[in-house]
Amino acid sequence: CNHQSGVQPSHNPAKKQRMDEWTNRSPSAWYKVYPIAEGNRQSPIDIVPADAVFDAKLSPISLSYNNCTSVSISNNGHSVVVEFIDSDERSVIRGGPLENMYRLKQFHFHWGGKGCRGSEHTVGGKTYASELHLVHWNAIKYKSFGEAAAAPDGLAVLGIFLEIGDEHRALHQITDALYMVKFKGSVTDFKGFNPKCLLPNSLEYWTYPGSLTTPPLYESVTWILLKEPIYVSEKQMGKFRTLLFNGEEEDDRKRMENNFRPPQPLRGRTVQASFK
Repeated sequence: CNHQSGVQPSHNPAKKQRMDEWTNRSPSAWYKVYPIAEGNRQSPIDIVPADAVFDAKLSPISLSYNNCTSVSISNNGHSVVVEFIDSDERSVIRGGPLENMYRLKQFHFHWGGKGCRGSEHTVGGKTYASELHLVHWNAIKYKSFGEAAAAPDGLAVLGIFLEIGDEHRALHQITDALYMVKFKGSVTDFKGFNPKCLLPNSLEYWTYPGSLTTPPLYESVTWILLKEPIYVSEKQMGKFRTLLFNGEEEDDRKRMENNFRPPQPLRGRTVQASFK
């Protein structure tokens, strides 16, 4: 289960210069284009539960996903993404380490090859089959998602681990739509989906200051990682691996898998826990 970004480097010089070709590079080479890859608050990390500091001042996180404001599902060439209407406060996260409410912009997944690890964060060295990221932005303080994404307190990402087990009923809504976004750049309507159905029973969490895990790797994320995983079947995970890293017109077709970044150095950061 070696980690590969899934695409071999291109030998076409013009193509090589394109920044959006970062998926062609192994994450270990991202620093050549994005020096912040070696910064002090990079993500993901290995969470060592024994080293996490319980903070009694951390309130529970509150998720208001009552209005199903999903718009579309797409293949962006490195994951599958469900986008939401984020022009108002209909789908927000607040509480916990956050000073104000953050609007839900999108969620996406990271996963491995068959039988391989696929989560980005690890817990005491343990990896999970997949990791779901619900990406929120600070619309109280910033005018746009783009502006927030580059600010130290701009984003809040809720991370949920997926463990192999029984099939997950709610996840079928997503896996059943994947055939429509097989190729990079494909997008289709995906309305009325409420991500609340993807949450585990417990919202106990770890939190730490980190970064985006894909270029441009901005150090703008307050990470909130739920301790309890959700369970999905191997068959459901298999559907994610039917997606392709390539566009429909490309010949060299590569299935989308192992689209995760390995854990980065903690560099003196403290991981806080909402639970003892």
